[in-house]
Amino acid sequence: MDLSFVIPCYCSEKNLQYVVDEIREAMKKRPLFQYEIILVNDNSKDNTKQLIEKMATEDSRIIGVNFAKNFGQPNALLAGFRIAQGKYVMTSDDDGQTPVGMVWDFYDKIQEGYDVVCAKYTETTQKSKVRRLGTELNEFMMYHMIDKPKNLRLSSFFMAKKFVIKEVVKYQNAYPYLAGLLLRTTSKITNLEISQRERREGNSGYTFQKLIKLWMNGFTAFSVKPLRIGIALGFGSSVIGFLVAIITLIRKLVIPTIQVGYTSQIAIQLILGGLILGVLGIIGEYVGRIYMCINRKPQYVIESIIGREKEYEEFD
Repeated sequence: MDLSFVIPCYCSEKNLQYVVDEIREAMKKRPLFQYEIILVNDNSKDNTKQLIEKMATEDSRIIGVNFAKNFGQPNALLAGFRIAQGKYVMTSDDDGQTPVGMVWDFYDKIQEGYDVVCAKYTETTQKSKVRRLGTELNEFMMYHMIDKPKNLRLSSFFMAKKFVIKEVVKYQNAYPYLAGLLLRTTSKITNLEISQRERREGNSGYTFQKLIKLWMNGFTAFSVKPLRIGIALGFGSSVIGFLVAIITLIRKLVIPTIQVGYTSQIAIQLILGGLILGVLGIIGEYVGRIYMCINRKPQYVIESIIGREKEYEEFD
């Protein structure tokens, strides 16, 4: 198998056929290449499951994976990666925004000596200011928390060599963060500049709340810098408290009648109380995720696989 396409699907019955047809048309340009399309249904609420079953029945190159509940895009990608057999694995969204027909641009770029080629959007269709802000915050977090190169953009639309995918799927915990997994596997990552297309129909399944959850996965799974920030804030607040105490003492000596006790005490308590609660929250997030991992919270639960089932008996 030369190429595997892994596509997480959530409520995509109106768009998915278009995405699959685009892949088929692109693969006709190099007919000697063998490929497979793995469609992971993340417990969609519409008829996505039935559509995938129909396509998998009609085309032996299509494999459908159905989750028992919704686990999120990163987990769906990992499920598809574990099934993928291609020498190269390419991801795509299910809504038509990612131009998956550019597969050969990614393939030719990776032949230049790279292990991973990620899409870098020169034009984006994101109209929501909240989503754009979320994207920029995510870039800021990756740069400062997991040491992403400044000029590198990481996205869920990429092509990777098989050895990278094999290393990525070794991650067994319930909170995967693909950008961190790619960065810790190889440094040979580059970008391919593309324009993001308009979503054909429907709305994105990513809410601001889900983006926050994704960021939390990033810096709690692959960085201890938040804890170090907490230590720095603790020392910083101690210094501030010490300085405030000195200033208060000097003011009292210079102006004996000035009232400084109540106001300064309340201010210091608010600063220290907020810092303590914030740092405890960060520590609690780490401990909570450790607890969930110890209890073996699953990355996903596969309900069924459609298409070439005998090759994947380990999931039965």
